[in-house]
Amino acid sequence: MEASDPTPQSNPVIARAYRASVVLATTKGVERSRGVQAMVKALQNAFDDILDANTMDLEASREMAVPELVLDWLKLTPERLQIAIGILQRIGELSDPIRRVMNASYQLDHSQTYCQMMPLGVIALIYEAFPELGAIAAGFCIKTGNSLILKGSSEASQSNQVIAEALQNALDEAGLPSGCLELFPSEQGASMRDLVTRDDYLNLVIPYGRPTLVQQVLQQATVPVLRSAMGNCYLYWSESGTWDGVRSIILDSHASIPDPVNAIEKVLIHRNQKPSSLMNLCKSLSDKGFKLKADAELVAKFPDQLTLASESEWSQPYLDKVVAFKLVDNTEDAIAWINQYSSRHADCLVTESYLESRQFSLKVDSASVYLNSSPRFSRNPKRGDSVFLGMSNQKGYRRGMITLETLTTLKQVVQGNGQF
Repeated sequence: MEASDPTPQSNPVIARAYRASVVLATTKGVERSRGVQAMVKALQNAFDDILDANTMDLEASREMAVPELVLDWLKLTPERLQIAIGILQRIGELSDPIRRVMNASYQLDHSQTYCQMMPLGVIALIYEAFPELGAIAAGFCIKTGNSLILKGSSEASQSNQVIAEALQNALDEAGLPSGCLELFPSEQGASMRDLVTRDDYLNLVIPYGRPTLVQQVLQQATVPVLRSAMGNCYLYWSESGTWDGVRSIILDSHASIPDPVNAIEKVLIHRNQKPSSLMNLCKSLSDKGFKLKADAELVAKFPDQLTLASESEWSQPYLDKVVAFKLVDNTEDAIAWINQYSSRHADCLVTESYLESRQFSLKVDSASVYLNSSPRFSRNPKRGDSVFLGMSNQKGYRRGMITLETLTTLKQVVQGNGQF
């Protein structure tokens, strides 16, 4: 009697991705790097077709009155597409993380124990607009030996289709297993729940978009979720901090295009800061096109410059050129407020006090803390030997920057000598 096929028969996309992941996990690093480089060439060859498809997506989305924020994320300029290609190129050139040997935390008698980085298996990316993000995620997954299932939003359906087909053809030509990159067919009646509840075959889900999308995935998924975060980052302007330093950090944090991952949207101000300094900051930000809000106390003092921020706004991202100000009495109050209301992935301090810097960095419960430094996010930083898919604010699976290593797991190997 023949053994039954262990792959999921209810959905062919998941079945193909699962089967491909088993084969992909055993490939050599040079083969996977070759696959990533093939994807680079495929995107270059399909450059105009991708932009044409994106134009059609934009026209259809405008007719459906899609919000301007999503339209900005959807609009794929030649520069944005070229940046994505550059990130893929760099991924292909990075050292192979898979089967990298690491020291184990314990040893057994008559044996040697070590750890190896291994692929997770099958990863799903559920993303809103951002058509180039699917290509970048494909580079991350192929490099780390994982199969990838893409589920994009309807606004970017044509862009996603053209990109996925180009990448799939490239991977086939590179000799990598068919199914290692799949596009989830939502138009055929398959819902997001059908994907994120397949914890028997899917190993990780990464949601990327507005908080409503992330929450929807978290509520429905039985698969482990790598929660991403965007916006609602706080800055504490301490008593010794300068308004010009605050201004520079806010402006730079909003310069990450198209997704304002670490944009400073809320500023807590020490009560002893001079009103003239706040006015200088407000004028400078207004001149740059920012809308300014504040708590009731500050609005009462400066009604011509500030509008009232509602209570719910302190815990929600604007994802736009909006900054809200609030007065606090001291550093402890600022830290407590940040820990309660920020998105807890990137929060800042502007100060000239070393002790205050230490207090802030130790007590703020966020994935990243920036001291007199801009939190501006870049997927392809000029310095260092890593690229980033996004930013995670959770304390579970992984926290902080999503790197190649984030998409791996550890296997412990115990090598004995035959003695017991």
